[in-house]
Order: sequence, then C-alpha cells, then structure tokens
Amino acid sequence: MIILGLCAIYAVALLFEKIYVMRKAARQTREFLAAFRKANSVQDAETIVRKLPQSGIKSMFDAGMAEVRRTQDLGLYAMRDARDHTMQRVQAAMTTRQNEHLEDLGSSMTFLASIGANAPFIGLFGTVWGIMVAFVGIAKTQTTSLAVVAPGIAGALLATAAGLAAAIPAVLIYNFAAKQISKQGGKLEDFASEFIALVSRDMDSRAG
Repeated sequence: MIILGLCAIYAVALLFEKIYVMRKAARQTREFLAAFRKANSVQDAETIVRKLPQSGIKSMFDAGMAEVRRTQDLGLYAMRDARDHTMQRVQAAMTTRQNEHLEDLGSSMTFLASIGANAPFIGLFGTVWGIMVAFVGIAKTQTTSLAVVAPGIAGALLATAAGLAAAIPAVLIYNFAAKQISKQGGKLEDFASEFIALVSRDMDSRAG
C-alpha cells in the first residue's frame, strides 16, 4: 500500500507538471503561428521568427529552414526541378522535429498507463490478503466478533481504496495529456503544411 500511495502522490504531481507543460506548449505555438502568418516570404518568416523564444514549433521551423538553406547554398533555389526534392527534405526534417517534440510532451505517459492499468489489481491483491487475514483470525479464535475480523476487513478496504486512489488520477491525467498532445500534433502538422506552401510559393517567385 505504501507503493500505491507513492504512485498516487506521483500521479498528482504529474498532473500539475503536465498542465504547466501543455499550457506552455500551446501558448508558444499560438504566439509562433500568429507571428509566422504575417510573413509573405521565407526571408520575412526567418526575420520574424528569429525574435521568438525557442519552442517545439520553432525547432520545426529551424529544421525546415536548414533544408531550404542547403538548397540555396547549392544554387538550386530558383530551379523548378529542385522544388519537389526540396519539399520532401523539408517535410522529412520538420516531421522528425515534430515527433521529437511530441515525444517530449508525452514523457511519463507509459508510467501513467501502467499505474492506471495495474494499480487496481495491486489493490485487489491487498483486498484478498486482508480478507484472508480476517478468515485466519476467525479460525484461530473460533469467533466472528468484530474485534477479530475488523483488522483484516479494514486492511482489505484500505488496499482497495489505495488502488483506486492511484489508478483514477493516473487515468485522468493520461487522458488529459493524450488529448492535449493530439491537439498539439494537429497544429504542428498544419504549420508544416503552411511552411511548405510558403517555401513553394517563394521558390516559384524566384524561378520567375
């Protein structure tokens, strides 16, 4: 039961940590997109984004820009034939950074899932053990008085409560985090599409 109690405390601590991290990521993404959408060209976007603090979505932008610069350094940016290959590399680089960011947001998710799935069974084991203690007490004393069965029954109920106390917060936090990560992932995918479209238009304008 001590383990279950510690798991419950840790799950509650994770709740506050996840709320902070998810809200920060959502705010940074919102502010980044508001600034990025003011850009009319890749150069404008780079100038605007440079002033923003580092974040998951900015790391995606940096990865995409790194591929754009490689194309520019090779003197291929104004060539239509290079566009498809450039877009593929940009997409791959941004997807990699996106996955890394979402993985960071999802840290401890496996632990939460394990608590949510296993804590009730650990509590159930404690429940069975407590009932066994009560029956052993009855067998030894040959009586069913409250003084004999109460300790075992109390232990059984406490184990059940401990299992639920650990599992319920873990499941709630897991669902909350999973929903927020899914929303963040959708916004990042939309941003990647917007960035690729901006690069494509910019390359077309350079190609004349």
